[in-house]
Amino acid sequence: MHPAIDIHSHMLCDEWLELIRAHGGPKFSVAEAADRRTWIHLDGVRFMFPQPEMFDYGQRLAAMDAAGVDMAVLSLTGPNVYWGGEAVSTRAARVMNDSFAAAQAAHPDRFRWLASLPFQHPGSAVEELARAVDAGAAGVMVLTNIGGLPPTDPLFEPVFAEIDRRHLPVFMHPTVCSCAGMEVFQLTASVGYPFETALVVSRMMMDGFFDRHPSLDLILAHGGGALGALLPRIDRCHDAYADARSKVAAKPGSYLHRLRVDSVLYSDRALADAIETYGERNVLFGSDFPHAIADLAGTLERIGRLPPAIRDRVRGANAAELFGIAPAPVRAAATRG
Repeated sequence: MHPAIDIHSHMLCDEWLELIRAHGGPKFSVAEAADRRTWIHLDGVRFMFPQPEMFDYGQRLAAMDAAGVDMAVLSLTGPNVYWGGEAVSTRAARVMNDSFAAAQAAHPDRFRWLASLPFQHPGSAVEELARAVDAGAAGVMVLTNIGGLPPTDPLFEPVFAEIDRRHLPVFMHPTVCSCAGMEVFQLTASVGYPFETALVVSRMMMDGFFDRHPSLDLILAHGGGALGALLPRIDRCHDAYADARSKVAAKPGSYLHRLRVDSVLYSDRALADAIETYGERNVLFGSDFPHAIADLAGTLERIGRLPPAIRDRVRGANAAELFGIAPAPVRAAATRG
């Protein structure tokens, strides 16, 4: 059985939290919510809860051992570093990237990491990318919108061009979408995120992003969100509406082979659908740990029920190939009393 490599795994550091506390305004603020926990708020609405587990690598390793996870590829969740001025955003990226590099240096057989970049300041982003790669970054983390702009905005083209030149994988995570009604019932997490991914990646397909960046591998969080289910409709609309094909003649579905997705799905059926849609070589184990909806052990159990050859690809072989990881031997899950 292949070692388990979790490619969707988040951590924070204290200095990053203090930077957003001091400089996140006016959109982002850090304050105690009605549940008496400290949350990051977006325009006054609860957005992200920085759990204690996000700051403690001892707890992270213990949780990985308990579930039988051999390696985690760490990244910074939203709102990433897309706030503050250029100096603040760049500083936030540097402190997070340095904290990940230190974790990998301390535990080289357990951690890899993805660089966060101040995309909204392209010159600084390209400089930080070079520094992060030199420090050991295995790829890049990006959100589905960057300071309110889509990844296809020309502002970010120099950054993606450099990522493409370096042949680095990019992990894309959704962030708060503009849909009305997302401020209640935590609908952002349950409904908003999957549709934000579908919306943004459809735009990338139709805008020529994948033609401009032929060496860039894009990994989508949460099994690709709603994209797989909507793709036949997206292709149909591409045929029907001239606007949809105004920049790219190829159908959006023709870019499917450029996409990889993680396994942050919550049923055997959903996992099977992702494998059928994207292919067994393009689905990677991810957990979303330690967010409240993460299912570290359950996700591995679902992967374990796949046919052995597919199981091993999803469990870790696909990630090992993509990120150039030579993983240590399989760690058995800790016995629970």
